[in-house]
Amino acid sequence: MLVLNAAEVSALLDMDALIDALGTAMVELSLGQVSMPPRTAASVQGKGLLGTMPAYLPASRTLSCKLVTVFPGNAKLGLHTHQAVVLLFDADTGAPKAMLDGASITALRTAAGSALATRLLAREDASVLLIVGTGVQALSHARAVARVRELRGLRVAGRDAIKAEQIALLLGEELDIASRGYAIGAEAFQGADIVCACTHAEQPVVQGEWLAAGMHVNSVGLNPAGRELDTEAVRKARVFVESRAAALAPPPSGAGDLADAEVHGEIGEVLAGSQQGRQSAQQITLYKSVGVAVQDAVAAQLVYDAALARRVGTEIDF
Repeated sequence: MLVLNAAEVSALLDMDALIDALGTAMVELSLGQVSMPPRTAASVQGKGLLGTMPAYLPASRTLSCKLVTVFPGNAKLGLHTHQAVVLLFDADTGAPKAMLDGASITALRTAAGSALATRLLAREDASVLLIVGTGVQALSHARAVARVRELRGLRVAGRDAIKAEQIALLLGEELDIASRGYAIGAEAFQGADIVCACTHAEQPVVQGEWLAAGMHVNSVGLNPAGRELDTEAVRKARVFVESRAAALAPPPSGAGDLADAEVHGEIGEVLAGSQQGRQSAQQITLYKSVGVAVQDAVAAQLVYDAALARRVGTEIDF
């Protein structure tokens, strides 16, 4: 079995290829062409959860399962809130053939999913990006969205305005665009075209009163004890998800933000043409992600194929 660590996964996974591959997988998911049972999660005494996410994609013959823990309190301990492994299996025999660091897979495929949604739903002239959050997903989202829109401005908002400014400066230099840090609040949202909310907030960090006509919002935060979006933000937007079944499942697996919300379509349906995306330049669009197993499977398969081609990784024999 091939073992690939975080550094190897990050080096092998091409973001442009991943965004495109996720598009294909989202269409297959919406058409019912993949096997993806509902995610199950074991709650750990209110501290976090352990989730299992299996999937099989017949077109690519990818059989995988991600095991992921989500412990929001880890942020206060200086630890990652998401920790995971992704396993790949031989589709003919069921034998395990690879184990990959799942935290890096999660960070990259989540950002790629938001970039795909931004490509489909944001205005073509959207050029000012606001990242809400200062963790791993903040970095990966800025880098991914910059691949689907030509950005002229970057903002980072966080509970710690000093940390937000530090990350804004780092990303601004890396992406060669003007950048600034903010505290979370109305000021950060003013003039933004694209918003990526990447937090573990218990209380909403995206409020409807802060959203202006024409914005596109990506929300990837999932906290069993809270929600990232307030009711008004969801009500004002045309809402899209990866999978209705996954997004509307009861917490902790589904998105509590979407309780009683109207979901207008899946990303795969927009790509397939069975649902319309943005209907006007003034409309607010929202992509609410809970993460689905086919995304992890696609990312893991891309990494595995690249690892074989470049002879990277460590072989172990159980």
